[in-house]
Amino acid sequence: MNDNDILLTKEGLAKLQKEYDNLANIQKPKLLQDLANARSLGDLSENAAYSEARRRQSFIEGRIAELFEILKNAKVMKKEKTDKVQLGSKIKVHLDGQEEEFLIVSSDEADLSAGKISKDSPLGRALFGKAIGDQVKVEAPIGKVEYTILGVD
Repeated sequence: MNDNDILLTKEGLAKLQKEYDNLANIQKPKLLQDLANARSLGDLSENAAYSEARRRQSFIEGRIAELFEILKNAKVMKKEKTDKVQLGSKIKVHLDGQEEEFLIVSSDEADLSAGKISKDSPLGRALFGKAIGDQVKVEAPIGKVEYTILGVD
């Protein structure tokens, strides 16, 4: 493993590959057709369809380049048999009388609404390497928050 490696879960890698394929093989060709159609409408300086297509082109090509670099350096993290929190761990924590579950993922896979937190987030860094029963304190916008690890899967 080297410094350029980007660790992902198997599912995260598949999701990024699917996004790349969609952008490169479906969205970009469609966009090129939209640009050609917009050019055929005449004066480009006052052509809203052309301006919008160029804006979308910039976004799509930027995202394709970003995904290409991620995928080029992606390594699937092999989950080890351990009771400690690691990439790919599903953890259950206790917070203020409630239980919450999170999946620890790479920053490229993070999606808090889906319960996926980045190993590089403040909470992810605090939990990483800890075990059942450990308590961690995390600085949050509302102040220090204390979590107790109830389970690591």
